[in-house]
Amino acid sequence: MDLTWRPLTLGDVPALARLYAAAEEVDRTGDHFSEDDLREELEGPNIDLVRATVGAFAGDRLIGYGLIRRRDAATPVHMIRLQSVVHPEHRDDAVGAHLVEWFAHTSRKVNERAFPGAPLELHHGLHQNERWIAGVLAGAGYRHVRTMVNMRVGLADLPPQPPLPDGLEAVPFDFEYDLAVLDARNDTFAGHWGSTIYQPDAWRHLVTGSKDFRPDLSFLVLDGDKVLAFVLSHFSASEAEATGIREHYATWVGTREVLRGRGVASGLLGHTLRAAKDAGFDRSALNVDVDNAHRALGVYERCGYRVDDEWHVYVLS
Repeated sequence: MDLTWRPLTLGDVPALARLYAAAEEVDRTGDHFSEDDLREELEGPNIDLVRATVGAFAGDRLIGYGLIRRRDAATPVHMIRLQSVVHPEHRDDAVGAHLVEWFAHTSRKVNERAFPGAPLELHHGLHQNERWIAGVLAGAGYRHVRTMVNMRVGLADLPPQPPLPDGLEAVPFDFEYDLAVLDARNDTFAGHWGSTIYQPDAWRHLVTGSKDFRPDLSFLVLDGDKVLAFVLSHFSASEAEATGIREHYATWVGTREVLRGRGVASGLLGHTLRAAKDAGFDRSALNVDVDNAHRALGVYERCGYRVDDEWHVYVLS
């Protein structure tokens, strides 16, 4: 079948939502995206719709797409993020080859516009069930270099939670601390694999300005105006509508080095989980690198989280 490849527009959002729904019926990644979710993503400051997205159309039907997300820094490598979804009925060699070639040549252009001369890596994340695109990427020379896990804990029978150390208090998030939290996030995650800084516009779009952000379920540990630890929470109404489960998501959990090793992260997260339970949530989830340098899996296990499924990161240098 002859396909037409062109950049996406915001007018393609309904078709993109249908594409994701068709793929989810086969792949079972657990992700359910509404039109509002996808529109918010495509309007992000690090996405260039015209020059860094592509859709494959069979007539007027969207059967696949690719997206390139530039990062806010190259330190020193620009680790570009790639996304793609292809309809299960169109997962063939020709579509796969077109996507990986488009990723290669378009990423070079994105890199030269953002960070001229910087070394470039292409990073594509995928769920453990997305075997077709994993094979396409491996065939193009990408290597599976990292595994992330989704962890979950039920809130109805939430186990006793670890307390914050004596002398520390969980302070509710307030937008007056927004940039201070960003500074703490950039500091805390500076040594994490695949991480780089967020600039304020991307931070506000993706995190504290997102329609899914729950400031009422986000908490900080402060030293004056400086944020020493944080848990930031989100809730996806589209996920709840699709699954019937109200799932709290602990999107960012971090502690500055000065407080590490004292149980601050588990204590602050425990405080957040109790608040989420009181707010009527059914369970909580988060995502973490299994090789996290700060042994985060142990922190989350102390709060009752258990590994549910895996996400893999494929990289082409």
